[in-house]
Amino acid sequence: MARKEFQIPDMYKSPIIRKVKEATKITDPMKKDLEPTLLDFGAVQFYIPRFFGFCYGVENAIDIAYRAVDEHPDKNIYLLSEMIHNPTVNENLLSKGLQFLFDTDGTERIPISSLNSDDIVIVPAFGTTLEIQDQLKEVGIDPYEFNTTCPFVEKVWKRGKQLGKKEYSLVVHGKHQHEETRATFSHSAEHSAVVVVLNPEEATILAEIMLNERPDSDFEKYFGHKSTPGFDPHKDLKRFGVINQTTMLATETQEVMDILKAAAIKIHGETDILNHFADTSDTLCYATNENQSATLELAKTDADIALVVGGYNSSNTMHLVEILEHSFPTYHVRDSGEMKSESMIHHFNQWKKEILKTDGWLPKDKTPLKVALTSGASCPDILVDEVLLRVLEFFEDSKEVDEVIEKFEDSQN
Repeated sequence: MARKEFQIPDMYKSPIIRKVKEATKITDPMKKDLEPTLLDFGAVQFYIPRFFGFCYGVENAIDIAYRAVDEHPDKNIYLLSEMIHNPTVNENLLSKGLQFLFDTDGTERIPISSLNSDDIVIVPAFGTTLEIQDQLKEVGIDPYEFNTTCPFVEKVWKRGKQLGKKEYSLVVHGKHQHEETRATFSHSAEHSAVVVVLNPEEATILAEIMLNERPDSDFEKYFGHKSTPGFDPHKDLKRFGVINQTTMLATETQEVMDILKAAAIKIHGETDILNHFADTSDTLCYATNENQSATLELAKTDADIALVVGGYNSSNTMHLVEILEHSFPTYHVRDSGEMKSESMIHHFNQWKKEILKTDGWLPKDKTPLKVALTSGASCPDILVDEVLLRVLEFFEDSKEVDEVIEKFEDSQN
C-alpha cells in the first residue's frame, strides 16, 4: 500500500535534511540500514540518523489542522490542547487565530459549554478522553470531524478494547499526566480495570504486590491516583495485558512486560500463562521503534556532542535524549535560538525539569568537531536545518552547504 501523501506547509520543509532523507529512501528502500549519514563540512561533521523527525501521525495532524484553517476562514477554530508537542507548530497555529481549550495538563482555558455547533474543534494527535468527546457532542460539535488522533494511538485503543471483551484488565505503560495516556486511560476504563505504570521500577513494585512481597497498601500509595476505582491487584491482575503510550521507550515497554509476565508465571505457572498474560507487542508504534533504533545506532558513533531538537514537553524527544546522553554530552534544544553563542547554550534537562544554561558547550579543540544531530517526531526538519547552520556559524573554515549536499542530490537523479 502506498504511503498517504500529506500537505505540509512550505515553511516546515527543509532544503538540507529533506535531501538527505530522500537520498536514503532511494539507497535503502527496504529500511534495513540503520547506519547514520555523515555530512562532512570539514571543520564540523554531522552524524544524521536514518530515521527522525515528523512521523505519519504528526504529518496527518498538521495536514488536517491547516486544511481546517484554510477551508473555514470565517469560523471559530479551537484546539483541544497542543496539537503536537512542538512550540513552533503550535505558535504558528495560534497566530492564525486558533485558541486552546485546555492546557497540556488538562486545565481548562475556555469552557466547552461556551462553544456552539458552528464552531470547529480539532482533536490533537494524542487523542482525547471519552468525557471530553461527550462534552463536545452536547454542544453540537462532532469530535471526529477534525480528528487528528494518530492512527497508532487508535490502534492501541482498539487492541485494549479487544482485550476488554475477553475480560482482561489493562496495564498502561506511560506518563499518567500526558495527554495521550489520559486519553488511553479513559478509553480503556470503559471496558477494563486499568492501572498506569511509569517505568520498570514501578512495574517491579506492582509485581511484588501481585506476589505478596509488598503490602496491599503500597498499591494505593504508588498507583491509587492512576488506576480505575476499586482496582484490586490480586483479582484484576489474574488476567491482564500491557498497552503503552506510543512515545515511550520501546525497550522499556518490553521490560515492563517482562517483569509483569514473570510475576504472572510465578503465580499461575508457565504452561497456563497465555490465559493470564496477553501478548500485546503489536501495540508498539513503528515510528517510535524506528526512531529509537536509529538513535541507538547514532549513539555508537564517535561524536563529541549530540544535539536533539524538539519541544521541551515532547515525550518521544526526551527518550532520544535519554538514549544519547549515555554516550556523549547531549543538549536538548527547542530551536537554534537556544544556541546563544559558541560558549553558551540554553537546553532542557528532563531530570531536573528545568532549562539549564551551559557554558563551554561547544568543544573548539576538536578537529573536526563531530556532532550527532537528530530531532523528535513532532519537530519540523527546517528546525534541524537551522540548528545545523547555527553550529556552522561558529566555524569560519567550514565547507559551503551546497557543496556538501550535492552528492545527495546526485543520488536522486
